[in-house]
Amino acid sequence: MISSHQSVKDSDSSLPKRPCWLYQLGLVDYQKAWDWQRQLVCDRIHNPQLPDTLLLLEHPPVYTLGQGASLDFLKFNPDQSDFALHRIERGGEVTYHCPGQLIGYPILNLKHHQTDLHWYLRQLEEVIIRTLGIYGLEAERIPGLTGVWLDQCKVAAIGIKVSRWITMHGFSLNINPDLSGFDQIIPCGIHNRAVGSLEQFIPNLDSAEVTATLLHQFSRVFDLDLRREGPEPFICHPSSLD
Repeated sequence: MISSHQSVKDSDSSLPKRPCWLYQLGLVDYQKAWDWQRQLVCDRIHNPQLPDTLLLLEHPPVYTLGQGASLDFLKFNPDQSDFALHRIERGGEVTYHCPGQLIGYPILNLKHHQTDLHWYLRQLEEVIIRTLGIYGLEAERIPGLTGVWLDQCKVAAIGIKVSRWITMHGFSLNINPDLSGFDQIIPCGIHNRAVGSLEQFIPNLDSAEVTATLLHQFSRVFDLDLRREGPEPFICHPSSLD
């Protein structure tokens, strides 16, 4: 295990913070959020000086597969599922989203941070580790397994896609979801590892408070100035990403 005390340091706070538009969107259909992300990435590929953006939301029940994910990790017939199944551009295997998860989709231009995917993944983990630390929870990394763990239970999953150093997809933190949907898959293709939630460790934890804490830590770790007054970005038209 890697303890949170050995984690990544804050970005260089001696420089002025870059702005980051923040959108807290509530419950959003997966396809709609996916389209939004693709448009935001496309916009930043064509105009790299646009500010970073963070989308925070929840999804109705949905399964997603990474671009190279195996159907062997599904325990159900995709053609007979009650829930949607999407194969998307991120790395990794299958995961499950549902209400009670805090989902973050950072659209960051890593040329303004560090052009290093391992650095970016560790920074996302660090945001969550610090957030849980505020509540006295000692979250951990497990070498070779991207994500964040509490007492051997995976409480946060991370999967990303990067196009010309612009990020999309991101993280999901289990606050108080119905975990039964994970019973229908082998989450992230990892056998013999349980999925957990913060509610199992701190009952009645307030989701809004966790969200506020996470936003503060995200701002610190990435040295960003989160702003809620960004323009409406979600007038989408078809776009393609390299």
